[in-house]
Amino acid sequence: MSVVFKQEQSDLRDSIKKYLGKEVEPLIRESELAHGISLDVFKGLSAFGYQGGQLPEKDGGFDLDYMTWAMMMEELGYAWGSLRTSVSTTNAYLRTVSTYGTADQKERFLAPAMRSERHVANALSEAHGASDPTAIRTKAEDKGDHYLLNGEKTWITNGHASTLLLVLARTLSATCDGKPSIFLLDRTESPYQTSIIDKMVVKASGTSSVAFMDVKVPKANLLGEEGAALKMALTSINHAKLNMAMGSTGLAQRALDMSIDYAKSRVVFGKPIGANQLIQKHIVDMTVRTHACRALGYAAAEALQRGEPARIECSIAKLYATAAAHEVAHMALNVHGGMGYACDFPIERIFRDTIGATIPDGTPEMQTLIAGREILGISAIR
Repeated sequence: MSVVFKQEQSDLRDSIKKYLGKEVEPLIRESELAHGISLDVFKGLSAFGYQGGQLPEKDGGFDLDYMTWAMMMEELGYAWGSLRTSVSTTNAYLRTVSTYGTADQKERFLAPAMRSERHVANALSEAHGASDPTAIRTKAEDKGDHYLLNGEKTWITNGHASTLLLVLARTLSATCDGKPSIFLLDRTESPYQTSIIDKMVVKASGTSSVAFMDVKVPKANLLGEEGAALKMALTSINHAKLNMAMGSTGLAQRALDMSIDYAKSRVVFGKPIGANQLIQKHIVDMTVRTHACRALGYAAAEALQRGEPARIECSIAKLYATAAAHEVAHMALNVHGGMGYACDFPIERIFRDTIGATIPDGTPEMQTLIAGREILGISAIR
């Protein structure tokens, strides 16, 4: 899909690409080994609108439209999958606090994150919950002047480095008999424990388990109303799918670009390997998939921009782009041969990171069921 951007959007894209290539990509290897990304990286990105760029100006945002945001996610994916993941998680936190937070909560939990002074995370998923957010076991008990939080979360992006945390917990109070609520935690006043998860994908995203053992949470840190968490959380799910689809598109484009360059420059038996018919088939198949990823992603962005629910657009964009990007990365390995296995060469990382996009924010199976429900008007989920 060829998207015609306004001049200011094109200028922004060019500036982002140049900045990421010069200032951020040299940090990738060290950050992947350290399982974390420095706040300095987020501070550098904030000038382009990556830190809460879609938030209203009154909360420090830029009121960015969805097409611009989709382009920014693609560029971030092109540069570094872990960073795209961490930025998306940060913005999910910022969006939720901006939408539902009180003035006091925004001062304590939004403003420091917007200034890139604190790492933030969303502690939503649990080991046994899978795709069912109603199956959570973490509990928040009303103790009068505070809640007492107990439980454990897992696969929490940015969790290990976080000092500000958004937590989903089943609430036990006189007015809320076990329904999920959202709480905001400042690690300095409500200490929680984290343990890094060493995984094969997006290694620098700081994924961890988070444990709460009799953690006191002030009553003032309840976000919104008791029992309203699922409605609040679901308002951001399509944004997450768009981020994932466009980040995957960026990864696919990077793998394609590298493969084209390699096919032209790698000489075997006296001619570039790009002269081989099978290599050309790989390049064409990669190009078709990458273009399709982009078309579906921007179609979802346009639907969101029009104010539509965009459930089917976001689900099929996420479903297709994440799978197709990994297919593109696999073909890129074939084009590069043994060179693609080298850990100091981006193809190896892209191959891992593309498969890492398929499960978060809804598995392929869940996206299929959501799309099927929208198409048929019949739910196979419940």
